[in-house]
Formats: sequence, structure tokens, C-alpha cells
Amino acid sequence: MSGAVVNTINIRLNASTIAFLLGHSQSTIVIVDQEFFNLAEDALRIMKEKSQGNFTPPLVIVIADESCNPETLKYALGQGAIEYEKFLESGDPDFAWKPPQDEWQSIALGYTSGTTASPKGVVLHHRGAYLMALSNPIIWEMNEGAVYLWTLPMFHCNGWCFPWTLAAVCGINICLRQVTAKGIYSAIAKYRVTHFCAAPVVLNSIVNASPEDTILPLPHVVRVMTAGAAPPPSVLSGMSQKGFRVTHTYGLSETYGPSTVCAWKPEWDSLPPETQARLNARQGVRYVGLECLDVISTQTGQPVPADGKTIGEIVFRGNIVMKGYLKNPKANEETFANGWFHSGDLGVKNPDGYIEIKDRSKDIIISGGENISSVEVENSLYLHPAVMEASVVARADERWGESPCAFVTLKPGVDKSDEQRLAEDIMKFCRSKMPAYWVPKSVIFGPLPKTATGKIQKHVLRAKAKELGPVRM
Repeated sequence: MSGAVVNTINIRLNASTIAFLLGHSQSTIVIVDQEFFNLAEDALRIMKEKSQGNFTPPLVIVIADESCNPETLKYALGQGAIEYEKFLESGDPDFAWKPPQDEWQSIALGYTSGTTASPKGVVLHHRGAYLMALSNPIIWEMNEGAVYLWTLPMFHCNGWCFPWTLAAVCGINICLRQVTAKGIYSAIAKYRVTHFCAAPVVLNSIVNASPEDTILPLPHVVRVMTAGAAPPPSVLSGMSQKGFRVTHTYGLSETYGPSTVCAWKPEWDSLPPETQARLNARQGVRYVGLECLDVISTQTGQPVPADGKTIGEIVFRGNIVMKGYLKNPKANEETFANGWFHSGDLGVKNPDGYIEIKDRSKDIIISGGENISSVEVENSLYLHPAVMEASVVARADERWGESPCAFVTLKPGVDKSDEQRLAEDIMKFCRSKMPAYWVPKSVIFGPLPKTATGKIQKHVLRAKAKELGPVRM
């Protein structure tokens, strides 16, 4: 209504990354929950220091919460921030707002990763947000008055457009300050929650919750939507046994969140639970709001046969695809080559038409629903004084689904007698350089496998990581 573009920022990023994103997006207003005021303040301080005297501070609005320390709010107001409710009072209740003149006008901006080396600011338009907001309840049997629990962060693709969906169906929003299995079960019992979205790591915590944290049996069927790394069939099966009905979806920030769905077929009802879970772990078919979805050959650009074997790249086309990346014409040219949005994900098309991811061509690690660039982690590892070479791949993780595993070759002369101490020192070093969830959970020492031209063979390292088994809780 104000004509502004919303940019939801990941609260788990560090201050320097947030400073970069605020600068890159040219943010003029910053609205911050009081719990994160100090983080926002640090980011703005970094922006000011780097501006060389040419810094116009944005308007800072702080949202008060009685459950937080009142001193934080007092401090924020003392620093010149405006309290949210006071800010609303300064508005005109008779303001005659106008809808966008064109559906192509921007509504939201979101960054695909918190990297400063190659920022990808995804620009979304009103038409896509509108179509996705209305596609969600159709896909998910979400009726008027649905009670929705926020376990999915709203900084993930604008909460997969569910803030707009809930407004459209007059739904009830239930918010959690901390996402825990106990909090989820309690909200279901107390508020009669009907729907929630969650990454597979959250589903894992629900399935493995201790008896004192659960309230079972569920009072009614609770619908759950999951996306991110493909959920393990064992987790899907465990959720089903507890009375949850899981819908598996797949998509990207560039496609407004989930834009394919593993639509459940009635004939699957009679299959064994393990088979049901395996079929439901696939990425599925296109959303009702998406025009085209396909898997194409990376060599010829032609659709691959629906044989469940031939691997190609998953591509999208239609109104629920982004406008493009902010200030990044080169990336736009590459990602929209030949009229398709190229996901960078490699998959197959099954005989029933359902697509299924087999690998991620960009080496992105998805840990607890968060995307981690292996290249960025490697860049930080190379800064450690003992590291000569480093390569990072995904390793299975009992808690997070997968987590970064670093393979490291040490410099000559480094004392290698205590590898455990060295690994801990490298992890500590990483914690000072990057967000906590990027830090490798395991460090393996030794020479790195290479091709004749000296390129590190990541597929060999992935196989080694698989042999190691999952990182234990």
C-alpha cells in the first residue's frame, strides 16, 4: 500500500553480511524486532564506517514485545529508534492507497544466500505473489479460518508467500519465538493448529521428540508442508505414524518458494508405508500457478525422456518466476538462457511425470533448511594459517539433514600429531568468520583427490563423506 518493496533479512546472518545486504538493496527503512536491535545497530554502524562520510541512516522502527527484556527496548528508543505502534499512530487512517499500476511492479526482494562475494537479490513482482498466495491453499486444502503455525521463517522466500495466503483465507497466525518440538505440540493442543510448514530438520525433531515434549495422540489431522533438502523417507513415515499428513514440495527463492508438489495419488493409500514415503520424497509436478516445468538435457536443451534414469537440469517458466536478480545482468543472462529459468538442480523425470532431484549442480549444502555455499566456506578455510587446501561437501547429519564436511590438506611443517585439537581450532576459526550454521561440523585431514588438470574431484569426496555416515546428534 505504501509503494515500498519488502526485504526480509535472515536473522542468523552476521552484522557485516546484513550491512552489505542493506547497502546493496539501498534500504531506507529498517523494521526490527527488539530482540535483534543490537544486530541491526551493528550492521548500520559497519555501513557508516565504510561510507567515508557519505551515509544517510535509514529510519529505524523497533517492534516491542513484552516477553523480551524491557532494557533492550529502552536502549533502542534512546538510540533514536521509533516504536512500531507509535509509528502507526503517525499515519493517516483515511490515506487513499492505490494498487500497483502494473502487476510487474516489484513487491519483494530476498537474498538467496548471505554471501558478499556474489549477492543474489531475487526481485519478485505483484503478479507472482498474488498467484502463489492463491495457489497455496488450493494445493494444500487450506480452507477459510485455517490456523497456521509459523515454524518456517518469514525471511525464507517471504514465508513461501503464506503471509499473503493467510490474509486471503482469513486465517489465524500463531507465532513462535523459538521453534521447538515441545512448542509445536503445545500450539497444536492449545490453538488447534491445522497447518504448518517446516524444513525436514524440524520434522526430524518432531519425530524424535522425547515423550515429555509430545502431546499425543493429535486432537485432529495436522497438515504439514515440507521443502528444502528431500526429507528422508523414514522421517516422512514417522510423521505419518504420529498423525501428521505431510505434503512434500520443492522450489527456490526465484520461484516464490515451493512451486512443485508431490501430489498424493489415491492408489498410494494401499501401498506399504515405506513405499508411500519413498514416492512422497520426490519433488513431483508443477503448482497450479506455474505454467511450465521440465527436466532438460544440459547438452542439447531438449526434454529428457520420462524414464527415471536420464539426468537433466530442472527448469521453470511462467508467472511465478522472479523478475530477475537485482543489479546482476550477467547472472540474469545465464539463469534465463533460452527462455527458461535454470534451477541448477539436476534430476530425472519419472514415468508418471513426477520429477526427482538427484544432485545439486552448484554444490549448495542445505542444512536445517538453510542454503550454504560450499565455495564461501572453502574461502574462509583457506584463510586459516595451517590450511594448504580445502574442499567442502555435504555430509548426512542426524539433526540438520546435512551439514558441511571439510576435507583439509595441512601446510608442510604443521604439527599433525593432534588432529582432534587441529579440527577444533579450525572450527573455532570458522565461527569467527561466518554464520554459525555454515561452520563445518566435521573436518577430515589428508590429500585431496584431483584430476590430471589439478581440479579437486568433489564426487570422490562426497563418496567419502557418505562412507563416514551421518554426523551424530
